[in-house]
Amino acid sequence: MKSYLQPANSHSAARWLLTAGAALLAVCAASVSAQTYPNKPIKAIVPFAAGSATDQIARAFSAKISEILEQPVIVENKAGVNGMLGADYVAKSAPDGYTILVGTNSTNAALKSLMKKLPYDQDTAFAPVAYLGSVPLIVAVNNDVPAQTLKDLVAMAKAKPTIVTFASASTSQLVSTEVLASMANIKMTNIPYKSGPAAMTDLIGGQVNLFTADFAVMLPQVKAGKVRGLAVTSTKRSKAIPELPTVNEALGLKDYELIAYFAVFAPAGTPSDIILKLNRAINIAAGNKDILERFAALGFETEPGTPDALAQRSKAETAKWAKAIREAKIEPQ
Repeated sequence: MKSYLQPANSHSAARWLLTAGAALLAVCAASVSAQTYPNKPIKAIVPFAAGSATDQIARAFSAKISEILEQPVIVENKAGVNGMLGADYVAKSAPDGYTILVGTNSTNAALKSLMKKLPYDQDTAFAPVAYLGSVPLIVAVNNDVPAQTLKDLVAMAKAKPTIVTFASASTSQLVSTEVLASMANIKMTNIPYKSGPAAMTDLIGGQVNLFTADFAVMLPQVKAGKVRGLAVTSTKRSKAIPELPTVNEALGLKDYELIAYFAVFAPAGTPSDIILKLNRAINIAAGNKDILERFAALGFETEPGTPDALAQRSKAETAKWAKAIREAKIEPQ
């Protein structure tokens, strides 16, 4: 009996040693990888078109992060389906810190409620890295629309239900307008676009009546007189365009607020040491004078924090957007 058991125990011990050795090697490899990271260019995937607020902010941050980490950070635009295509690409990328997502409230909060099925699990596919900041949106109309104020537009939409058309190319653009319509008890017709700049072109040209978009896309056109700004979607007036009232002020509402935010996520399973290196670099960039001055006019506000703080924010925002989408009666696609 003794001679029979001895080899079995030896085999078990050998197997245990092999398993433990493999695990130790994996930990050591991950540690070495984190210590040498980054040693090649990093891809920052922007899930929206070039020229969008996400794109502009991603490029400014990427340039600074590149200086801090001493490796190129290359921005790639993978636009489509409210950011889903770019997010899916990152979700399925290697968790090594060399492919990151410049996500928004579209990709990391609202898509779960807007789509019947996502090709990834929004709650578990990403590792939160760092929060970049937020911007309010501007509600604007084509110059030929007779409404001079948001109140006028609501009256117009009530007189002729569904006749007012609005453009949307992202979740924040769609939901902000649908929630406004819901709270004002009006019906408008949505015209979907693939990109914010394309929607902006059609607003100027009169192909659509209304467009609610971030300051990066909208403010220059309002300032140039190419479209008429009616209100901002934040709870306070913006220093960048203080003459525009908030939606709450314009319509006598209390609880309307929808802002676009931007944050960096990595594929789930990315080593924590790499996440912390990226977080530190992004937080340094968020305090950079050039970035702050460049985007101040767009109402962009940075808020450096930890990966865990971003995880908590994403959870809260997912619940907030789910409620807004449900109350606006937006049907999942």
